[in-house]
Amino acid sequence: MTVHLLLRPQIRSSPSQATTLAAPNSMDPTKSSTPPPPPVMGAPVAYPPAAYPPGAAPGAVAYAPQLYAPPAAAAAQQAAAAQQQLQMFWTEQYREIEATTDFKNHNLPLARIKKIMKADEDVRMIAAEAPVVFARACEMFILELTHRGWAHAEENKRRTLQKSDIAAAIARTEVFDFLVDIVPRDDAKDVDAAAAAAAAAAAAGIPRPAAGMPATDPLAYYYVPQQ
Repeated sequence: MTVHLLLRPQIRSSPSQATTLAAPNSMDPTKSSTPPPPPVMGAPVAYPPAAYPPGAAPGAVAYAPQLYAPPAAAAAQQAAAAQQQLQMFWTEQYREIEATTDFKNHNLPLARIKKIMKADEDVRMIAAEAPVVFARACEMFILELTHRGWAHAEENKRRTLQKSDIAAAIARTEVFDFLVDIVPRDDAKDVDAAAAAAAAAAAAGIPRPAAGMPATDPLAYYYVPQQ
């Protein structure tokens, strides 16, 4: 036992070495020699305080700017524009009537108008100027109805005037109520035809667009599994 203690090397540190080893901890008391624990997944991360208090940042905007007008505002604006165009149309018609001097040439045939007028059995005699007035009235009626139908076509982003546009113009205008039975709307027929086409496609296993997706979306199609 005595021999072992004599052979064991004696390690002693000098005062300068002790000062050097203790220098890092003595210079910065906030630093610890213990390494920080590893981060825990899902634990909240502490962020530095904000440079400005909430609501006091320079140039801060309290709301996001609207890139597009809301649907209700856009519809109201479009209706106002259509009404303004209609007023301009009638102003132009009145100006043309006041400036008309030639009553012999007409866009509609007077003979056809006179024949329609004589369809009433109570009508015996028709003056020469009556078909002229009716021709102008029919022309204005056609122009106004076409103008209103075209406004409906533009609302639906179309450049072709269709029967449905005329039907919509009749339904929107109170003075055209007498034409509702003559030009019925085809909404119900279109819905039935679309439902029948969808049922036939499902029975045949033809790919069809998913619900809420446009038909032109290449990712919106799926195959109906065979029963």
